[in-house]
Amino acid sequence: MKISECHSLEDVRCHIDRLDDQIVELIAARNAYVKQAALFKHSIDEIKGDERMEAVMDRVRSRAMEFGVSPNLLSSLYKTMIDAMVEAEIAEFRNAKSL
Repeated sequence: MKISECHSLEDVRCHIDRLDDQIVELIAARNAYVKQAALFKHSIDEIKGDERMEAVMDRVRSRAMEFGVSPNLLSSLYKTMIDAMVEAEIAEFRNAKSL
């Protein structure tokens, strides 16, 4: 990823806002895939998938280090995001099973 050299605080904020927009869009896409995953699972225990969560967290921590970002920061962000998405996936699972 190429980081532009900024020449003012306004320039920095413009780049940050653009990145925030992309991050929100990517999180929304991730959430949509999580909801689709519910269609392929057979139980709430499978949705909670501790093994999968560990694999995701290990991968995220590794990628954080590659990019020079705090692995603890990314772990914290991902834990919050995954917890919320697991709840959404459980709701989607229950809705699909009740049809």
